[in-house]
Amino acid sequence: MGRIDVHSHLLPGVDDGCDSLQESIACAKMLVAVGYTHSFCTPHVVPNTPMQTNDLIQTWVAALQEKFNAAGVPLTLMPGGEINLWPKLIDELGPDRLMSYRCRGEYCLVDIWTDRLPEFFEPSIKWLQAKGLKVILAHPERMRAVQLDPDLVDYFDDLGLLLQGNLQPLSELPGKITRMMAERFLTEGRYFMLGSDLHKLDTLPARMAGLQFAIDLVGKDEVNKLTVENPKVLVGA
Repeated sequence: MGRIDVHSHLLPGVDDGCDSLQESIACAKMLVAVGYTHSFCTPHVVPNTPMQTNDLIQTWVAALQEKFNAAGVPLTLMPGGEINLWPKLIDELGPDRLMSYRCRGEYCLVDIWTDRLPEFFEPSIKWLQAKGLKVILAHPERMRAVQLDPDLVDYFDDLGLLLQGNLQPLSELPGKITRMMAERFLTEGRYFMLGSDLHKLDTLPARMAGLQFAIDLVGKDEVNKLTVENPKVLVGA
């Protein structure tokens, strides 16, 4: 088992990720070229995407895996989802849309876009945790609320949240706020794992450049922990 991409939008035509099978295959080949052997497909689970269910995502992932196999792309795909935290999540997110990594009911990925944490944030996290899930917060370095108050990561830690950093911010221009946040959290050991969060082929080279920058910044062993060893728990390996 090589690197495991824990956050990707490889499924074609499902959300704002890859538009076509050809784009998905091209992205997969680029991941393989830098050492990835596995990737989770984590489409957005938001209020206006009722089709994003456990059963359908597993079906889509299996179908894409067949296409990859036929094209000779040695990337193993696994189902997941990126659950957006919205005000009525507790009332509206049914069990059929409560996506977890490999649908194992152990770890789930969530995101939120806000310049100030809303009142529903903590109750939503605790509701998910009460279902036995370990909650992973996607790309905190991109959250405006965190950029305005980086010490929010201490609050996240107190809540029992794990953090997933994105690779792309690490390749942005020096001095850019998202890069500064990503560098800080990476060097402080705040991240549980790193993911590409790939969407389109044209942005993937920058994300892979971020992978190399992470290695340059904290060393190969640390990056292997964040892209190989820690993600193995999501696979069940």
